[in-house]
Amino acid sequence: MNKTIVYNFLRFFLLVLIQVVLLKNIIIYNLNIPFLYILFIFLLPFKTPKWLLFLLSFLIGLLVDVFSNTLGLHAAACTIIAFLRILYISVTVQSDSQETETTPNLSTMGFRWFFFYALLLTFAHHFCLYMFEVFDVTAAFNLFSKALLTTGFTLFLVFVTELLFYKKAR
Repeated sequence: MNKTIVYNFLRFFLLVLIQVVLLKNIIIYNLNIPFLYILFIFLLPFKTPKWLLFLLSFLIGLLVDVFSNTLGLHAAACTIIAFLRILYISVTVQSDSQETETTPNLSTMGFRWFFFYALLLTFAHHFCLYMFEVFDVTAAFNLFSKALLTTGFTLFLVFVTELLFYKKAR
């Protein structure tokens, strides 16, 4: 079995476990619940086939839905960010970089690129998640502020996690 497949398989279950056991219970001012499990989607290799990316994104979202009792909200939001990930990478990364680099992480792509990548996908996930949850346009300010606060906290955890496993680029 390929080392990358085993590594991603372990990352999948470890991030889901952290999300449903630890982070599900962290609620700050009833607004801020971090969703670190989306880091799995961020760190999938560039060469991941699109059908597999969508399938894995849907499955990780569905697994979090099962433990959170949210009836498909996370699965839908994760599928949307899988689509946005494909768009963002196709626009910002040249094809020769995709061949030399294996995964879009902090050490291979640099801070600036990874920051905007994580910011866009995290905000999109949280905005879609809360929009599907509320499904009311009149609560737009509350929805937007909740998505921003949660994005900030989640990004903080994403970067702490990335720095813990940071490898110096060659």
